[in-house]
Amino acid sequence: MKHDELQDVYCSVARTWSVIGERWTMMILRECFRGERRYDHFRSKLGLGSNVLNDRLRLLVDAGVLDRVRYQDNPPRHEYRLTPKGADLYPVLVAVMAWGDKYENDVPPVRLVHRGCGHAAEPRMTCAHCAEPVGWRDMTAEFEPAAW
Repeated sequence: MKHDELQDVYCSVARTWSVIGERWTMMILRECFRGERRYDHFRSKLGLGSNVLNDRLRLLVDAGVLDRVRYQDNPPRHEYRLTPKGADLYPVLVAVMAWGDKYENDVPPVRLVHRGCGHAAEPRMTCAHCAEPVGWRDMTAEFEPAAW
């Protein structure tokens, strides 16, 4: 199965991966969460060729993750802003970062600090009902009958 065919699979993971699963997409989003919006910044910071960057930005705009907004008329220039759909990817990025910190880095390159209390923040998945921490062994999957 080709990457672009994942969007047609009746599976949330497959459909999500069709949007964010390309090699540079999460790195572009990382820069967006750092407050960056400009094409030139993405290109210089990530070292991407214009063909790859244009393709990824177009995919993210088409998927509704980023908005392309003109900020200058002469010459025309645009910036890329996170949409609410894009902002909802923050926990995904933080979870990937936490995994990398645990298994791929001896010393984490970045520490996330909660502005409210000034302490290090760690991603945790909790039950929306009882607020207890949950892991994959604490869960069960209930499939929609339409999926069968």
